[in-house]
Amino acid sequence: MIKHIVFWSFKDHTATGSKADNLSQAVALLDRCANLVAGIEQFEVALGSDNAACTCDLVLNSAFISQDALDAYQQHPDHGPVKVFMKQAVASRHCMDYTF
Repeated sequence: MIKHIVFWSFKDHTATGSKADNLSQAVALLDRCANLVAGIEQFEVALGSDNAACTCDLVLNSAFISQDALDAYQQHPDHGPVKVFMKQAVASRHCMDYTF
């Protein structure tokens, strides 16, 4: 099993809208990816708590049955719009993949 966790911090404002608008759009885009490929065991999208002093804005906590399943997810054509959107809306991104 491969755990794939991604944390994002969003810009306050972009050409596509406010931080809140962009977070809403990001959640919608990610939610559409939950069943893109066989082998997704877990797919949780969550917003950070507004009152937390040290947090990111958005997290994807996911698990895949194999590296091949994760690769298929990342290369799926419907995952492309997520990458494009995040590139313009995100200030920073942190990702960790590990086997468990």
